[in-house]
Amino acid sequence: MKILKTFFALLMVLKTINANEILKIQSANPFGFKNIIDGLDDEEKQTVEGILKYPEGNGPFPIVVGLAGSNNWSEHHLDYMELYRVAGIATLELQSFASRGVTSTVGSQISVTTAMMILDAYRSLEALSKNPKINVKRAAITGWSLGGGVALYAGWKPLYEAITKEFTFTAHLSIYPPCLVEPLSIDFTSSPMHILIGAEDDWTPAIACEDLVPKMIVSGTNIGIEVYANSHHSFDKNASIKFHENAYSTTDCRFKMKDDGTILMNFLSLPMSTPLLQKIGLGLCAKRGTTTEGNIDSRAKALKFAQEFMKNNLLQ
Repeated sequence: MKILKTFFALLMVLKTINANEILKIQSANPFGFKNIIDGLDDEEKQTVEGILKYPEGNGPFPIVVGLAGSNNWSEHHLDYMELYRVAGIATLELQSFASRGVTSTVGSQISVTTAMMILDAYRSLEALSKNPKINVKRAAITGWSLGGGVALYAGWKPLYEAITKEFTFTAHLSIYPPCLVEPLSIDFTSSPMHILIGAEDDWTPAIACEDLVPKMIVSGTNIGIEVYANSHHSFDKNASIKFHENAYSTTDCRFKMKDDGTILMNFLSLPMSTPLLQKIGLGLCAKRGTTTEGNIDSRAKALKFAQEFMKNNLLQ
């Protein structure tokens, strides 16, 4: 009997491995949003991989495209993705970091940027459109921290229309994103958007999102926000409190963004258009040192909300 159980367990592992596919995506390396809007064709080309996983069944399936935070993929990110597959939704774990030979962007935020990851996400839709098992017209985007910012600003219309006129995301779920950049033209997608963030977050402050979301709503954006009490950054992680001495605390940072994607420093409205200028811009407002800590209650609420959000927007 023990041998038989071992055989079936091994069979399930092999089935899981075979169910995963590596998706090759033709992307590029734009440093900032302006590089996408004004000169995408001139950017260095970059092949990016994604891990494509299917739920049970034959498809075609809706899909959630996921993007990791500054420390790359973690176990708690994958917990969400597993819940989506349980609900009957395929998932794509974009490997924006590993594909560029990067393990972390904590404390720098220049080797893999939000612009690069947004381009990766939209180019993944183009690649997925060739897969008969995926319904690319039912595709959502989600991410955590840096990836949460990707999911948020991937909905800014001047940006995504510079990438593609053919593909859009059906829903955007941002989990503790940096809401630091306010476009001068608040013109976002008509697709549903939502933010989940902790009230005690000192890495990507909740107050920045609470400032931005009402302005987006006034402009006609379909967006909501949940702020979890007594919750730090990475509240959905099964982990005790930890201090990250090299990470940027952006509590005091707010930036404006011109229609051409240029992000402006607080100081003299100088453009943060190169790695050096971005470092200067962050240096003028950010401090070093942030806190992460899991919160059991907030984690449970976030996981439940995320699964229902995807089911409501992709399966109905």
